[in-house]
Amino acid sequence: QVQLVESGGGLVQAGGSLRLSCAASRSTFTLNAMGWYRQAPGKQRDLVATITTGGSTNYVDSVKGRFTISRDNAKNTVYLQMNSLKPEDTAVYYCNAKRVWVGEVLDYWGQGTQVTVSS
Repeated sequence: QVQLVESGGGLVQAGGSLRLSCAASRSTFTLNAMGWYRQAPGKQRDLVATITTGGSTNYVDSVKGRFTISRDNAKNTVYLQMNSLKPEDTAVYYCNAKRVWVGEVLDYWGQGTQVTVSS
């Protein structure tokens, strides 16, 4: 079992920045990948960014060049630095961890943190 606790959400004006943190209850070395998803009201939950154990990153096109995902393995924490925020970035942001165990991919989710960008 893996517990994920997010923090860092809030209200910011367009063009501003926020940094989200996700603390995992076990070593991030034991997790095959971690990432951030977001869900706006009335919409499905969508991928924002991922980072593998080896440090490879992937971003949805709409955030490339503005968001950066990183990890601090010593703190078992993953971050999402969000710059040049836009009103359309408003959503609940969820931390996700994936662990491959006996051939099965296990998904773990945090409770979510609200990000609101005002115009």
